[in-house]
Amino acid sequence: MATILQSTKAYEAWMRKQLGDDLVEADLAKKYRKMKSDGFVFLRATYWRWAETIFDICPDLADAPKLLAIGDTHLENFGTWRDEEGRLVWGVNDFDDAATMPYALDLVRLAASAILARGDDGPTPRVIADAILGGYRRGMQKPSAIILERDYKWLRNDVILSNAERKAFWDKFRDLPLATKPVPALYLDALRRSLPDPTLPFVPKPRTAGTGSLGRPRFIVDLEWRGGPVLREVKALAQSAWSLWHDPSDTAIHTGVIAAGPTRSPDPRYHVTGNLLVRRLSPNSRKIEVAGDAQILLSPDMLDLMGFEIANCHAGDVARIPPVLADLDKRPADWLRTSAKAAAAAIGAEQAEFARRW
Repeated sequence: MATILQSTKAYEAWMRKQLGDDLVEADLAKKYRKMKSDGFVFLRATYWRWAETIFDICPDLADAPKLLAIGDTHLENFGTWRDEEGRLVWGVNDFDDAATMPYALDLVRLAASAILARGDDGPTPRVIADAILGGYRRGMQKPSAIILERDYKWLRNDVILSNAERKAFWDKFRDLPLATKPVPALYLDALRRSLPDPTLPFVPKPRTAGTGSLGRPRFIVDLEWRGGPVLREVKALAQSAWSLWHDPSDTAIHTGVIAAGPTRSPDPRYHVTGNLLVRRLSPNSRKIEVAGDAQILLSPDMLDLMGFEIANCHAGDVARIPPVLADLDKRPADWLRTSAKAAAAAIGAEQAEFARRW
């Protein structure tokens, strides 16, 4: 097996081939600095490495039933948006690495991320695994979008931003610097088509965000329309790192397919065109981060709901539900905790090696 340093360089070379001059060198350097910080951030930044190594760490997962899965699942892969009816929805909001793979991998990766993020006083690996698995079983038996307008009051209270936080949100994007070089027409056209009025004049700004996607270009447009702010983002997509390693012939981008699954209530402003993703950003269309919200994200209730939402994403193919439930029934009671602990330990060891040697 390649070392983490060799793997990182190989994946960077692949990205350069995919993106060419669009690769954002400064963001790539920032990604490597983040990878040296801690295990949770390292996991977020290195999905390609997970795809390479997970079957060496947990070989018993390879024979689990396959379906269209999220791939890069972790604690910060969830957020809120407004659906077609204007309802506030919570769920997975990043499907950049969606691909066909064993269903169990989404559960193990989420549990491993929680173990890496929990610190000294967080929930035990057993509590983490039991909560995720309980929610997932419930979701596979009866999937349902997580709508916050009437139900889930406890979650709604946690995700609604205060007035000060809303102001900070808008100020952050207003204060982004302008691009220092021309923005490629492909990104400009995608942003223009996403606006409520495509004839509105706008000035795009480059944005640095995320962890695993650092290096890929993304741009935002922030403007006023009919008395209020409008914010759109476009970012480059690429072949899933899972497909790259396990099925190179599958070059399709599955992001839009899984996001619009029949047991979810998707954001109507979330669109994939070619290799570009355009989406609305707002105080109600955002991800929830560990920094400042770790207590919320690591609570058993939230972990249970994360498991439930993973099931919502997996249940898009109804024919796959019975095989998955049958597979869950035959696995040892402690399989998720055992697998997640092994994955977290391996990730922690590679992160320490990367931090020493990069």
